[in-house]
Amino acid sequence: MTGSPAAAAAAQVVLALGSNLGDRLHNLQGALDALFDTSGLVFVAVSPVYETAPVGGPVQPDYLNAVVLAESRLPAPVILERCHAAERAFGRLRGEVWGPRTLDVDFIVYGDEVSDDPELTLPHPRAHQRAFVLAPWLDVDPDGVIPGHGRVAALLKAVGMAGVHRRDDSVLQPPV
Repeated sequence: MTGSPAAAAAAQVVLALGSNLGDRLHNLQGALDALFDTSGLVFVAVSPVYETAPVGGPVQPDYLNAVVLAESRLPAPVILERCHAAERAFGRLRGEVWGPRTLDVDFIVYGDEVSDDPELTLPHPRAHQRAFVLAPWLDVDPDGVIPGHGRVAALLKAVGMAGVHRRDDSVLQPPV
């Protein structure tokens, strides 16, 4: 058979944003804008903002968290680098594990890809256990699924909402 192969379908990309230092809402909005300031990642939706108690690590301030849905044909490592670039732009220093941070951009899901690569584990290895990822994701994608773990709605029901509260007074705008 001749001809070119069909173009690969865009994969759903799920990213989780978090900040607990500085102007937390500004940091989340800046990350959202930075992630989409070049081509290749197509914005689909952003969740409501949640305020959440820190999980693990040292005593630290509460986080603001949100989830972003996108589509992309970019290779997953390119998207990961874009996440890291947004973190660097907002002063993220990688020091203490689970320590406070100006910005955290976690790559949660890339389509149905499953990978245990130490540089980029997909889906994110703890997302299925974290209400601060699951609750905002459920708001923007009621049919969301974490490959290998199941539906977001069922996972959230299992972990509960302790320490996670929706902040309707804090709203992220679609990227400019």
